[in-house]
Amino acid sequence: METNAFTQVFLEEVKRRLFLESWPRLHKCLDLLTEEEVWARPNSSSNSVGNLVLHLCGNARQWIVSGLGGAPDHRRRDLEFSETGPIPKAQLAELLDQLKPDIWHTLDRLTEADLLKTYVIQGFQENGISVLVHVVEHFSYHTGQVSYFVKAKKDLDLQYYTGHDLNQTSS
Repeated sequence: METNAFTQVFLEEVKRRLFLESWPRLHKCLDLLTEEEVWARPNSSSNSVGNLVLHLCGNARQWIVSGLGGAPDHRRRDLEFSETGPIPKAQLAELLDQLKPDIWHTLDRLTEADLLKTYVIQGFQENGISVLVHVVEHFSYHTGQVSYFVKAKKDLDLQYYTGHDLNQTSS
């Protein structure tokens, strides 16, 4: 399908933020944790890393694959948080990896009209742009929580920006 330049650039940026930033960070964090740590809750008001991965998969599938893509929506959000494991971390990583092509395929089919259209998802009325902004920021937010948990638990720098001089200023 033909898309205008803005639509193409926007959709590529969504893919970059999800698949080149959040996805590898979540995989790295899962790799660094033990099976027990993946399901540890810091307290009764907090979620485990496992819960957050399930939640991210449920949210992205509901908002992008079902909401924008029209696939059936079978999400049971409450189960994402009530799960206590032990779903193996390899299976959690696989859930992420199984979701990726479904999101990618949906994004590749979107047009400018799709981005401007209004959708009702999870009871919210949102246009396609706001749906994608929501999923990207939601992924980033929870990826940050997972990263913080790993850094606190393992006392290490996750080195997300190795090779980049973050002290450069804008010119």
